[in-house]
Amino acid sequence: MPNAYYSSTIGEFRAAETKMVLGELARHHQFDLNQRQRDAWLGQIELLKDQLSGHEGGHILFEFTIPRLGKRVDVVLIIEGVVFILEFKVGESTHIRAALEQAHDYALDLKNFHEDSHRLPLVPLVVTPAAEDEAGLPSLKWAHDRVAEPQVVSGADLSAQLELMVSQVEFGEIDVQGWIASRYKPTPTIVEAAEALYRNHRVDEITRSDAGRQNLNVTNDAISAIIEAAKRDGSKAICFVTGVPGAGKTLAGLNVATGRAQHHEDEHAVFLSGNGPLVAVLREALARDEAQRKEEERQEEEAAPRERMTIARARSKVESFVQNIHHFRDDALRSQAAPIEQVVVFDEAQRAWTRKQASKFMQTKRGVSDFDMSEPEFLISVMDRHDDWCVVICLVGGGQEINSGEAGIGE
Repeated sequence: MPNAYYSSTIGEFRAAETKMVLGELARHHQFDLNQRQRDAWLGQIELLKDQLSGHEGGHILFEFTIPRLGKRVDVVLIIEGVVFILEFKVGESTHIRAALEQAHDYALDLKNFHEDSHRLPLVPLVVTPAAEDEAGLPSLKWAHDRVAEPQVVSGADLSAQLELMVSQVEFGEIDVQGWIASRYKPTPTIVEAAEALYRNHRVDEITRSDAGRQNLNVTNDAISAIIEAAKRDGSKAICFVTGVPGAGKTLAGLNVATGRAQHHEDEHAVFLSGNGPLVAVLREALARDEAQRKEEERQEEEAAPRERMTIARARSKVESFVQNIHHFRDDALRSQAAPIEQVVVFDEAQRAWTRKQASKFMQTKRGVSDFDMSEPEFLISVMDRHDDWCVVICLVGGGQEINSGEAGIGE
């Protein structure tokens, strides 16, 4: 699976026929291509072909996938050491605020989770054909992590505005192909922040677990001993934590992931779940609480207040230790490298797909024609890419496999 639907130098892009570029985008699109999406791509292609003259040495990517997070950026431009994140919007100006937040969110995700973006200047932009009143001459304002504040720019004057913004940045060269292939890796500060965020919240209330503290401690101690033995011996291990619904498996898994992160940051322990609503609830509840608490602390400061904690920045903290397992799987399809994590917790492992169901999905939805493994087999093979050690922790609810094609613990 490619990291972007279309990728080339800007010079090659401008020389290519529009229908060829559109064909590449359509070929990699995983859903039915409706007229609205087709027209949106055509508009972007034609505008960028016109506006990127003079930037032929740069690189352009359409529909770039942010590793592991399952988000796609409309367009990424890499021009003279600066990474521009472009979000295209057409319509009422009332939608601009949401578009600015989305572009900023993408930039923060790249900064925090895309290894080669950790050190680079990132500029999120909303491009609209009717932005003249809001755009003006852009003046970049930077946060401490070299992510610029998002701005609205006029599509009709994009070339000049890009040139002006590039002139405001001190930069070095970017290995473009290295950047495109860069792996998922949370920054150390985001790992620390995520662990502290979890420590300061009652996640047991969010998960509605009635597990006793004693059982949780026994489970955590047993798993920690297995992890330490695997590290010491250079071996690989798989653990199964079983229990009926409500027994506290999810909370136990979260405690393992965050507890290891607190004392062993190099392990990059992560909690993976295919339960989309659970992932969304955990992330959003923690992020909103964090943003609110930090804002209250900021307003109480007598000295000059610190940088504001936006909801987008709070969400980025959470995404390092609570992830969607399907995004983990898709990321592993793009590269044969071992994942950054050496300790992974798979929630609801009994619901992973059988070989038949997984193969059908990969062939029809992901374009991987030779996929011939069950989902558990594939996920374990991904962790087995580590040369030294790793530990897989499967949270299993016996008899809870629900849908057709789900394997159960027997797989």
